Order: sequence, then structure tokens, then C-alpha cells
Amino acid sequence: MRRRPSLWLDATDLKLRKGGRIISKAVTIAVAVNEDGKREVLGVATAPSEAETFWTEILRSLADRGLRRVKLVIADNHKGLRAAARRVLNATRQRCRIHSMRNALAHAPAKQRTAVAAMLKTIFAQETRAEAEAQWEILADALREKQPKLGALMNPSRDDVLGLHVLPTRALDPDRQHQPAGAGKPQGEAARRRHRIFPNDEAIIHLVGALMLETNGE
Repeated sequence: MRRRPSLWLDATDLKLRKGGRIISKAVTIAVAVNEDGKREVLGVATAPSEAETFWTEILRSLADRGLRRVKLVIADNHKGLRAAARRVLNATRQRCRIHSMRNALAHAPAKQRTAVAAMLKTIFAQETRAEAEAQWEILADALREKQPKLGALMNPSRDDVLGLHVLPTRALDPDRQHQPAGAGKPQGEAARRRHRIFPNDEAIIHLVGALMLETNGE
């Protein structure tokens, strides 16, 4: 069975017409990275919310179809996903670096964001969990003095952002398959349809599924 060490789950809100009203529907795309470093689109699902039961259903569906030996489930800060990932796949949840970086930089002064981003990236360059945590603490102390709002975000988010470091050192090459930088093109293609109003869930699955099949083929 082919190993898929990393699994991305990314939700995009699309608009749906229901009962004469326009509502938002969460569309989640599952993308895995196999041991050869290639991305594979595994599935698309819709739901009215992103509660733990929703994530559990998605992960169980993927597991029933053969998904095994996942080390990291990479996503934004979705409620209930950590528990679902641990229960169904026995995997660590890793917060997407792109989302976490954007959230952090939103609390930094505009003129200092480039410098702050460079500082934060030094954390991910560390080879071991201990080294990454040590670098995290150094930066957190420095930021608390000069940028209190950003510094206050550091401690609560540390474990989520450093989930990657549960993998062996050889998996931390930033140009290789385990880099949790987002699922890339599949989610981007779905997000471009945000302004379209769909008549039902089946239409969403049909269109987004077709986009994912095309992306997977590429």
C-alpha cells in the first residue's frame, strides 16, 4: 500500500440557493502527498458546518477507501479537526503555514511585515522539534516586547504550527513533499467559483469534482 504521509484538508465557502435564500456551504477538498512527493486529489465533500462530526465523517470515508499511514493532517484552524485526525487516522494536526503566517502578519505593522515574515520562517528552518521550539521562544520573547499583539499569539499557536516536526529530520526539507504550505492549485480552482450560485449540493460536487479530476491528471 502506497504511503501518504501528509493529508491537506482545505475548506472553501461556495454559495448555494436553498428555499429561496442564498446560503454558504463549506466545500472541503482532500489532497494527499505520497511518498514520491506527488500530490493526489482524494475527494470533495460539502457540509453546512465544520464541526468535529463533519471532519470525522470525511476522514472515515477516506480511511474506508484505503487511506493509511498518515502522519500529518494539514489544515487551517478548523474546530474539531485535531480530535478527528487523532481518532480516525492516529495523525497529528498541523496548521497550514500559509494561513498561520497570514494571521500572524495581520497583527504586525505594515512596514515591518517583510521583516517579521523572515523571522518567523527561521522557525521552520530548524531540523528538530527541540530546535524549532527554542527558536520559537526566542522570537516570541522579542515580539512581545516590540509587538505585543503578535507576541500574544505565539504561545497558543505553537503546537499547531510545529506539528510538522513530529516527522523524521529527512522529511523537513522545505522543497520536499511534507512542507505544509497549503494544497495549492486544487483549492485555488474551487475558490475562483465563490461568486457563482449553485442550485444544489450535487452541482457543487459535479463542478468541483471535475476540476479536481483535471488537476489530479495534471
